Amino acid sequence: MRAAVPSSYHQAEPRSEEAHHEGQRAAGMADKPRDPAMSVWLTPPKRKKRGSAPTGLSRERIIDTAVALLDSEGIDAFSMRRLAAELDVTPMSVYWYVDSKDDLLELALDAAFGTMKVPPLEDHGDWRRHVYVMAHEYRKCYLEHPWAAEMVGRYLSVGPNAMLLSSSVMSALSGTGLTGDALAGAVALVFQFAYGVAMAESMWARRVRQQEGDEDTVYRQMQDMLSEHDSRFTVWEQQFGYDRRQDFASARNRQFDQGLEMALAGIEAAIAALPKGHG
Repeated sequence: MRAAVPSSYHQAEPRSEEAHHEGQRAAGMADKPRDPAMSVWLTPPKRKKRGSAPTGLSRERIIDTAVALLDSEGIDAFSMRRLAAELDVTPMSVYWYVDSKDDLLELALDAAFGTMKVPPLEDHGDWRRHVYVMAHEYRKCYLEHPWAAEMVGRYLSVGPNAMLLSSSVMSALSGTGLTGDALAGAVALVFQFAYGVAMAESMWARRVRQQEGDEDTVYRQMQDMLSEHDSRFTVWEQQFGYDRRQDFASARNRQFDQGLEMALAGIEAAIAALPKGHG
């Protein structure tokens, strides 16, 4: 008589030949390093795949689900298999719509940029107000999608939403008379500042989550520890005007706004110093 086989062993039974080949194809397509100069937006469309598209799927649904997973679990936990499981399809079904994980991440990055509200320049009528609004939108985007901050630079930001942002900013600043390095420096001053602040805030938010506390409690505990270690931290806290009884998120928002206003004031001063009739 055949001995009874524990149910857990049934999971190790050989897969069908079709499933085996599908797994091999998915493994071969996933996570291949890509030329950093390439972009899904610059690559000519490939010939339509043979057969019919998997039912219930679309590129939009795949991208939306990828963004949601990246928001909730982060870039390190993201994989095409994890995405396929969330969509309740096979990995090869996902690859019918996107050619690689890199392509999908680049599509997701531009989708995140699409959450920014880019107002027409004429809504504000002046470059300063327009750039102010866009810098706040830029920071907000990275706070809502921290993984996006990690991927900027890894992929070319040439998708439609990224280009809309760039065009909006350039349209606002190119009419100021700034040109060349001065114009490039003005753009970098504002948006690298916003990016740097958002990146630091994202890392702080990760630390708060790891300590499983609310932001204000974690901040107070950290400041107590630092003040005991070195009295200079208490002095700096007083000079910055921090009040541990108040909402720390509000303090972060005020600091960003003040820094942005100072950056814009510097750009404004550079514009005012241009020779008459320049540009």
